Amino acid sequence: MPKTAYRLAAAVMALMATTAYTQAKSLDGVTLTIASMNDGFSKVLTELAPAFKEETGADIKVEIMDYGTLLTKTTADFVGDTKGYDLVTMDIVWAGAYAENKYSVDLTDWVKRDAAELDLDDIYPVALKSLGQYDDHYVAFPFAAYANVLAYRKDLLEAAGLKPPASMEELVADAKKLTDPSKKQYGFVANGQKGPAVAQDWMQYNNQLGGSILDKDGKPALNSEANIKSLTVYKELFTVAAPPGAIEYDWGGREESFRQGMSAFMQTWSVGAAAYSDPKVSNIVGKAGIAVAPVAAGMTPQYGVGGWGLAINADIDTPKQEAAWTFIKWVTSKKIHKEFNMLGAGGFMRKSEMTDPDLLAKYDFLPVIAQTYENGNGEFRPRIPEYPEIQDMLGTAVNSVLAGAATPKEALDKAQEAAEKLF
Repeated sequence: MPKTAYRLAAAVMALMATTAYTQAKSLDGVTLTIASMNDGFSKVLTELAPAFKEETGADIKVEIMDYGTLLTKTTADFVGDTKGYDLVTMDIVWAGAYAENKYSVDLTDWVKRDAAELDLDDIYPVALKSLGQYDDHYVAFPFAAYANVLAYRKDLLEAAGLKPPASMEELVADAKKLTDPSKKQYGFVANGQKGPAVAQDWMQYNNQLGGSILDKDGKPALNSEANIKSLTVYKELFTVAAPPGAIEYDWGGREESFRQGMSAFMQTWSVGAAAYSDPKVSNIVGKAGIAVAPVAAGMTPQYGVGGWGLAINADIDTPKQEAAWTFIKWVTSKKIHKEFNMLGAGGFMRKSEMTDPDLLAKYDFLPVIAQTYENGNGEFRPRIPEYPEIQDMLGTAVNSVLAGAATPKEALDKAQEAAEKLF
């Protein structure tokens, strides 16, 4: 029997023995449909579904989609009141839109009522706020948090006499040093593809270089001096140190470039880190390291945090809402969330997970994730209702700079003009 099957069988037996959920089998006949992003957690949700059914009687159906399809189909479901999905994995940056449009159930009172059961003190504050709340109301509940980290090639740095960069300035300099096209070796890789991919990657670098998408009053500041400077650095890295074709990379292309040994540095979400040690998909087993993402010299660390919450469709009837809440409490509980991550979901968010011997034995980079969360910034991609439109504007602007069609100032001036109309 495969290891996954053993773990699932053990989980089911443990759940059958527990009395934490007193309404066992009370959900017989209920089916909950989850609209899920195709991240590492999607497959794990399907694997855990039998354990939830064993305890409660409810069936779990997981519909797995790519990012764009998930946003399009779930928005259509909300707007059309078609009730196609009971639960939705909500990207951190959709929180403002969910709140403004009342797409999801306000979970605030339920969270307060069940605070002890949820063990909120064990969840990092940045995850509680960023992955679930908007204006102090829970539009979702944290489900799978990710840390933005720096993946690097230990062997290449060692051969060049370098250490993991302690600042963004060092990262830029080292990426140039480690670039040797004659060896098909490049110092840097990031998303360049027009749209959400390049917008989100650049916003992370922008955060680490001291830039911000909004000003202190919450208004768009896309063409600020700091943002123009950071986009200039991003363009330079693509021109000097990135693999050919990186302008077309999205998250999958970027990760593949690093796993296949083409790139020395890659800022990435921690959810992908385990794959670098998997010989089925990686050519750099034993050669990859994970460090906190560097920030500009002299800058107070603000490490990027992202990830997903679980939101309940506000259109479904009250009994189904309560069944969906039962599932949320179950899957985010200490016991099950540990199992969730042991099975490869990669969505660590509980403090207890960072020191758990079983998880540490499997994922030695957990201390880096803990450090990131302790100094985490979940707002570098502004979680406001206007975010999707701003992301589109930046996705076009940044890609145009990488393609040489505009200077950073020209592109961001144009984006700023369009963004101001949203406000």
